[in-house]
Amino acid sequence: MMNIDAFEALADPTRRRIVATLRGGEQQVNDIVRQAGIHQSGVSRHLRILHESGFVSVRPEGQRRLYTLRPEPFRAIDGWLEDYRRLWEERLDRFANAIEPQGKGGKAASKEESE
Repeated sequence: MMNIDAFEALADPTRRRIVATLRGGEQQVNDIVRQAGIHQSGVSRHLRILHESGFVSVRPEGQRRLYTLRPEPFRAIDGWLEDYRRLWEERLDRFANAIEPQGKGGKAASKEESE
């Protein structure tokens, strides 16, 4: 099994297109080929990488293989991003608080004074 982290797996634009295609639900390779606009050999290679990195699961159904997204890697990414999201929200809140008095009274007062 290949050792690839979530960000490496999603760094490739083709894999992101496949992930976007699978957001609609479980699909077989031919459906992914048609929707993602990629040759079947490329889709199969990228699906293997997505499967080995945990982003997709595969379910055999007769001769077909059905692929679907797994939520766990996306939750892990979201958890990793949470600290950064909180950091930026706090900074943006402080920035909004800093400019709020200027927006309410500062510009309005100076406009009235100039008239």
